[in-house]
This record gives sequence, C-alpha cells and structure tokens, in this order.
Amino acid sequence: MKTKTLKKNKVNVITLGCSKNIFDSEVLMGQLRANRFDVEHESTADDASIVIINTCGFIDNAKQESIDTILNFAEAKQQGKIDKLIVTGCLSERYKPDLQKEIPNVDEFFGTRDLPKLLKSLGADYKHELIGERLLTTPQHFAYLKIAEGCDRPCSFCAIPLMRGKHASVPAKELVCQAEALVQKGVKELILIAQDLTYYGIDLSGKRELDELLRRLSDVNGIEWIRLHYAYPSGFPMEVLDVMNERSNICKYLDMPLQHISDNMLKSMRRGNTKEKTIRLVEDIRQKVPGIALRTTLIAGYPGETEKDFEEMQQWVTDTRFDRLGIFTYSHEENTHAFGLNDDVEDELKRERAETIMGIQQRISAEINAGKVGNTYKVLFDRKEGNYFIGRTEADSPEVDNEVLVEAGDKYIRLGDFARVKINRSEEFDLFGDLVD
Repeated sequence: MKTKTLKKNKVNVITLGCSKNIFDSEVLMGQLRANRFDVEHESTADDASIVIINTCGFIDNAKQESIDTILNFAEAKQQGKIDKLIVTGCLSERYKPDLQKEIPNVDEFFGTRDLPKLLKSLGADYKHELIGERLLTTPQHFAYLKIAEGCDRPCSFCAIPLMRGKHASVPAKELVCQAEALVQKGVKELILIAQDLTYYGIDLSGKRELDELLRRLSDVNGIEWIRLHYAYPSGFPMEVLDVMNERSNICKYLDMPLQHISDNMLKSMRRGNTKEKTIRLVEDIRQKVPGIALRTTLIAGYPGETEKDFEEMQQWVTDTRFDRLGIFTYSHEENTHAFGLNDDVEDELKRERAETIMGIQQRISAEINAGKVGNTYKVLFDRKEGNYFIGRTEADSPEVDNEVLVEAGDKYIRLGDFARVKINRSEEFDLFGDLVD
C-alpha cells in the first residue's frame, strides 16, 4: 500500500560502480530532462514514481552491492512505494536472463548500450542532438569525459569486454564539443576515462591518437586541468608524455593499472608484459616526466599466485614507491579466461596479502607526504566538511587519492576555485596547510 503521493513524472537514478557508470547516468539524466522528466540522482525524497538502477558487474563485491540494491527497490515496488523499477548497466548486460528469473518485480532490464531502448520504454525519445549533453552529478568544477567505450584487451581476469563490448573511440571533434559545453557549465578539470585510454584512435585511423586528442582538449579555453585515468601499460604511447610536458594544463598524473610484477602472473593474466618491461616502463615515464604522480592498481590472490610471486610483488612495491596505489582481491569471474583456472588462493589469504601491500603503501605515502611539508602547491577545492575546506593537488584525483585540508578560519575559499596552499603538516594519506596570499 502506498504511503505517500508519488510524482508520476519523477525519476530517481541510482548509480553503482565506477566513473564510467557515473558518466552513463549523467547522459541518461540529460536525455530524461530533455524529455520533460523530473529527474534526480540518488534522491532521498522517496517521491519518485520511477527508479532506474545503473549497476556494476565488475567483481563479486560490486555485483553483490548491485543485487542488494535491486532487491531493496524491488521490495519497495512490492510495497507500492514506487511504480516502476528499471535496471541497466553492466550487471544487467551480463546476467539479464538470470536476473529476470530471480527478480521478477523489475519491470525491465537493459544493457550498457541500450539507452535508446530504455528511453523508449518510458515513452521518451533518444535525442541525437543532445550527444555530449548531460546532467553532472559531480561538483560543477570537474567532470569525467569518456573518450572510448569497450575494450579489445585479452586480460584473463576481466569481464569488461563481456559487458562493454569491443573498443570504440569517440571522435575527437565530438569530444572537443563536449569539453566546450562542460566549460560553459563551470567545469575546470576534465578527467579522461575509458576502459583503455591508450587504445584511443586505433579504430578510427589505425593508429594511437591520444596525444593529438590531448592537444585539442588542452586548447579548449577554460580547462585548467586534464587528468588521465586507466592507461594500459603494454604498448603505452610515450608521445603522450611529450604532450604532458608541453602543456601546463595537462596534469603530471597517470593512472596505470599494472596488476602484478611476477612474470608467472603477468603471463597467466595475459597482460602482454613482463617484469623487466614493466620496471623499465615506470623508469622511462619518471625520467621523461620528472615529478609525475603515478597511480597503479594490483590484484592479490590470482590463481596460482605462490608465496614467491607475492614476495616479488611486495619487494617491487617497496622499491618502486608509487605515489598512489590500490589493490583488489582476485574475483573468479564466469566466462573469463581465468575462470578455467583453479581459484586456489584462499579468500582469507587474498585479504591478508592485499592488507600487507596496503600497509607498505601506507608507509610509502606517509614518507612522500612528509617530504611535502614546507612546500606550496596549487590546490583545487572540492568541498567543505566540518571546520575544513578540502581540496586536491595536481597529483590527486577525486574519490581515490590524497586530499589537502585547510582550516576554515577567517579566510573564505570558494568551492571550485584554485588557491595556493603551503603544507604545514602531513598524515599517511592527507596534507594540511594554510592559504598563501
């Protein structure tokens, strides 16, 4: 039985998972708004008649979160608290038949490339003239820019190609138009995302064109920072680093998931790389762009990972001293190449290994941060929490990296503005400082 009046034309969009999903939800909401729907992102008002859940299907924990969210809203529909429940995104793309069978309360399921069909189910039209238009869910001064969809890489552990399809680059002209439109909304920082940034352009011209795209985006008036996420190491186009050195508004920052260092693991993971090549690549990047902030992601407990393999990873992380690092425990995913392997590392040992690596990284981060005390940095301020304004340096991406905290005293900082901050104190993952006049 309904407990309150629902707004018939109101849609609540729930986003789970990564920044690519955030981008997709923003595009969806832009289309809904253009079709005269009242749309909100993760509204707490509970007055929307329609709920759309954009799911993640990447690893076990993300899949479980998506399933739990669907079940919660399916129960709400059963109780009459919403009229219509739609599920889209990666989990829906990959497991649609199973989900339809197990959760019949969902009205419709759509995949990752079914936006026109989803809109049609609501009596809305897909408006081609709105390509690039979206409702931002991030603070208005930064936005994600998805330059490609899908992935052609053969990584053994990854189900993304099953959910997102083959690599397809967005034409540079369209991306420049999107960037210009974002500037008009107040965006100062573009965070470039894709399953693999470095493959950009191959499907358009037969060659890698990320460097040329960066030049064109860098020329957009009003963009002060451009940040690169998700660069694949094998065949990395080093000319990208030349552009990074040439252009002051391209952050000296690179997110490059390396996954492991043991040759045994890299070969089984089908990464197209070796320990020697990986170490040389990191050295070459640092030599070419002095001071670059390198972020990487690793996997603990991949099938067949021995104590020797893990010790190699520990020593490499210790020696390499990444600026930023995250680690996942291995998730055994159906229909991937690695699913045919024996998932022989116990879950508890996977977690222990991941915690060990993060313990090493915590010490490294504390030491690197301590070395920044007394220095002054350009900081972009994202939000205010309690008695602190919170921002980021060029070396930090939102949500995943370190932050700079400035006590809110007599000086006021407008969110979305840059300011110079002198660091006076550090912790493992945060810096504290004062504004410099």
